[in-house]
Amino acid sequence: MKLHFYGGAKVVTGANYLIECGQTKLMVDCGLFQGAPELQELNYQPFPYDPKSVNFVLITHSHLDHCGRLAQLVRHGFRGQIICTPPTRDLMAVALEDAVRLLEEEAREKNMPPMYEEADLQQMLKLIKVYEYEQKIKINNNVTIQLNEAGHILGSTIYEIWLTENDKKLKLVFTGDLGNPPTPLLKPPAKITETDYLIIESAYGDRNHEPKKLRKEILRQAIIKVISRKGILLMPSFAIERTQELLSELNDFVEHKLIPPVAIFIDSPLAIKITAVYKKHQNYFNEKTRYIIAGGDDIFSFPGLKFTMTRDESKQIIKTPAPKIIIAGSGMSTGGRILYHEKEYLGDPNNCFLVIGFQVEGTLGRKILDGTPLVEILGTMVKNKAEIQAIGAYSAHADQSQLLKFINNFNNAPKNIFIVQGEQIAAEALKNLVKQKSGFNAEVPAYEQEFEL
Repeated sequence: MKLHFYGGAKVVTGANYLIECGQTKLMVDCGLFQGAPELQELNYQPFPYDPKSVNFVLITHSHLDHCGRLAQLVRHGFRGQIICTPPTRDLMAVALEDAVRLLEEEAREKNMPPMYEEADLQQMLKLIKVYEYEQKIKINNNVTIQLNEAGHILGSTIYEIWLTENDKKLKLVFTGDLGNPPTPLLKPPAKITETDYLIIESAYGDRNHEPKKLRKEILRQAIIKVISRKGILLMPSFAIERTQELLSELNDFVEHKLIPPVAIFIDSPLAIKITAVYKKHQNYFNEKTRYIIAGGDDIFSFPGLKFTMTRDESKQIIKTPAPKIIIAGSGMSTGGRILYHEKEYLGDPNNCFLVIGFQVEGTLGRKILDGTPLVEILGTMVKNKAEIQAIGAYSAHADQSQLLKFINNFNNAPKNIFIVQGEQIAAEALKNLVKQKSGFNAEVPAYEQEFEL
């Protein structure tokens, strides 16, 4: 039995792990590398294994850094089974449809073939088999799995994997991305108490978020402050989960008159489509949210809110006088309509650039957040003069204390804990803390490193 790390090693993105057990090759996630150009270049390199030889791919959730290369895997011969939850399937269908369009545009600009095309995506979608949480499923003679709530985004999954080879039996747990409970919409991550090996994320492995009870008030005060100075609040937001959580919070503010009346724009066709998927899978929401919805409240609709689906509608936003709130993708300002608003409004100190999601090193969002005085946006150098604010507690990722809490649920020490999906400083900090606090073995694997289990 072997475990290979082909992504998510000392970086946040590109999650891709291959398990060999007997004749079975089982993969967890197949994600895009995002951030610095040298990382993105890895997306166009051949897979370091034969895609035709892979039997199963388990997808933890629908963010592109976990599923964005699946159609590329199919393009190069994969014809096995893709396993995930029903919401993950539906969210991937929407998110990857958008990704295909962007990849084709990028390929034209670079005068090179696209990473994958629509036909590859359609073939990929046919290979998906969905399972609900908390069902133990024997997928072949070597492998049994169980999907569990991860609390990160709708349908996100912690995988328990039992491997059998001759008389050898082992259990692995892959967290995918762990949630940051309590959240407005989702249930908390499942508690797992036994494993031989743990593969755990570490995006916030070196720090803790603000207390949960403060995050909503920080958001409310940021809105009130911008409105009072007749400014514009810019919020780059991930189409999946962050936008829907924001809508839920804003709905509460507006309905209970906790903020002054203000125009609020959701300027992201992808986020609008994703919100429709959320409405379809309300049974995955937490009990409190289901109760609110059962009482007749549409948590994704309220006075002052406008969804701008078309390009023309987006262009009309500039005609709405300040104050106003603009929520647009992409979440790390690597593309999408947020760029046009940043180019227009980032130079005004009355405006506020508010970050509520992780910003990968090398992205425009990270540069703005770090206070870089001049940033290039759509070919133009823009002065970064707006107020910059971040609310870490709105992140969909567990912080350091929550990651440690998940690890401390184990009744016995795992043989090893592999710390992944974090920048090296964050991953190493978590590794050292795990060793210090629990005495468990832990290490930060390198790209393409292989371990005998």
